[in-house]
Amino acid sequence: MIEPERSSTREQGGTVRIPSIHVASLLQGEEIYRGELGSLTRLTADSFPILSGLSIKRLTLAPGAIREPHWHANASELTYCTAGQALVSVLDSGGNFSSFLVSTGEMFHIDSGALHHVENIGESDAEFILAFRHERPEDFGFSAALGAMTDSVLGNTYDLPAADFAKIRRSTTAKLIVRREGDPEVPATAHFGDPHHFAIEAMPAPVDSPVGSARTAREMFWPALRDLSMYSLRVREDGMREPHWHPVTAEMGYVHRGSARMAIMDPDGTLDTYTVREGEVYFVPRAYPHHIEVIDAPRIHLLIFFDQPTPADIGYRASMSAYSREVLAATFGVALDELPDLPFTPTDPLIVTRNNPLAP
Repeated sequence: MIEPERSSTREQGGTVRIPSIHVASLLQGEEIYRGELGSLTRLTADSFPILSGLSIKRLTLAPGAIREPHWHANASELTYCTAGQALVSVLDSGGNFSSFLVSTGEMFHIDSGALHHVENIGESDAEFILAFRHERPEDFGFSAALGAMTDSVLGNTYDLPAADFAKIRRSTTAKLIVRREGDPEVPATAHFGDPHHFAIEAMPAPVDSPVGSARTAREMFWPALRDLSMYSLRVREDGMREPHWHPVTAEMGYVHRGSARMAIMDPDGTLDTYTVREGEVYFVPRAYPHHIEVIDAPRIHLLIFFDQPTPADIGYRASMSAYSREVLAATFGVALDELPDLPFTPTDPLIVTRNNPLAP
């Protein structure tokens, strides 16, 4: 199965990494399932206490493996496929059913309570990063839900004799991942577009610069999103995500490739500076200022999830342009002629060039 290298507690050169309350390893998260068919790990507020309004899972499926039909009782889901190809089916309320294909670099969205399954139809392992709009999502597996009912109840439901269900071994514990027998059945309609599906990496990047890019899954481009959104952010080693904050949006990021240094400021003035590496997750509470810069890698790729359908940003660069030099001089306690020659910036660039060396 797909298993990226687990992060060490030591940096290059043998120095010990200082733990941060803002970071946790998804690869070493709570293990819900692991076997020859795949794996399912998660980070919730139980294992990563800083999480609020968001949580995350990592799902891997071997060829022929199926994440059984299930639903989430209290959270919508936003998923990015990092490897492989899968068939996804969704049964929404009102009998609305759809099936569609998802490949590497594509996404799907599931409303809270909607029944859905994920089936690896490829010849190689598949991997998915799943974000949820709750810090403790609740799941129901269809196998467990069926196990909760008696033979008679099921017989009445399906207009069959109760004895027809006696042969089905049932339990109220979900199976989570099961094996498919034979070849997958892919309906012809699965090759068409679907409102649950979004090819984020195929879209033109709304933010594109020589040192990085950001593609966005948000309500403007994907109307199905109501309470979640996502950035696919790539930054080169000579670029940097400018210092910024999100006024009404928490941020949860998964490091898909590379490594980065981050800094987050708490309201009491505490500064938490730490590194994040492949397979790790960071969390930034709403409106906390933070920044990201690449270290020890040629580039970084982050899957960044937000608890709003359209995340808002306020960056440091535009913030300086919002006030007169007199206000800025008074704010920072310097003379007017001691202020840098700041460029006027009406709109934040999001990604900037790192012209100066990495600070120690």
